[in-house]
Amino acid sequence: MSPVIKNRGEKFTVSGKFLLMILTILCILLMAVSFGTDVLNRPLNTAVGYVIVPFQSGIGKLGGYLSRRSEELVAIRSLLDENAQLKEQIATLTEQNTLLQQDKFELNHLRELYELDQQYDVYPKIGARIIGRDAGNWYATFLLDKGSEDGLDVDMNVIAGGGLVGRITSVGPNWSKVTSIINDNQNVSGKVLSTDDHLIVSGDLRLMADNCISFSQLMDSQGKVVEGDKIVTSNISDKYLPGILIGYISVIETDTNKLTKSGQLVPAVDFEHLKEVLVITEKKTFPDTD
Repeated sequence: MSPVIKNRGEKFTVSGKFLLMILTILCILLMAVSFGTDVLNRPLNTAVGYVIVPFQSGIGKLGGYLSRRSEELVAIRSLLDENAQLKEQIATLTEQNTLLQQDKFELNHLRELYELDQQYDVYPKIGARIIGRDAGNWYATFLLDKGSEDGLDVDMNVIAGGGLVGRITSVGPNWSKVTSIINDNQNVSGKVLSTDDHLIVSGDLRLMADNCISFSQLMDSQGKVVEGDKIVTSNISDKYLPGILIGYISVIETDTNKLTKSGQLVPAVDFEHLKEVLVITEKKTFPDTD
């Protein structure tokens, strides 16, 4: 029987066995050609070169980019955590440094007071801390944290830094008010340490902008007083104990009367940064004249 069947009035058909045989022979031929030659490989390789290779290259680049981004994100997270830890350490160190600086300043103040205590060791003293002051940049008047319960009284002299600050003008059980020598209308009887010439030191807050206070009524007929001379409290002062340093002459001029001199001096005390003071518990007394 013929594998091709064609009857009149019927469609052209091929036998299944015949079709299978043809396909088998075709496959064998293709296999032989494929193994024996590269006739079929070249078109396939060309197709792979145009389609598969760029796709693989793109996939490789994308994979590399994603890998790098992943590594960068891990590094950024690590840096953020490290930055947070460093900020905490900085905050802790800053706080510790501030406390150390405060301790250092406190120690420096105490050393200054100790040196001042040794300088005026002939007078009994008690330390006190400033707890308040009037408005302004200068300690013209201020409050101490000690009062009558601690043995303080009106007119006791107050010293700090390099010398005289002022005197107590009012006192309560646990507080005292101090009026300093730079306050307006405050007068102190002083003398030039090197010549014993007397003068009057007067407070003037306007001059404190130049870190100065004024003096007047200096009798210096021999012209021995010069700039830089030390001024201390005199023995004729009615409120202040003798020998306490007030300041240093910075300007000296002859008055119009040609008999006296006046000028300015730099206070021995820094009246802008007072913190602790010493109160001399011995008051100025005068001998009984009766």
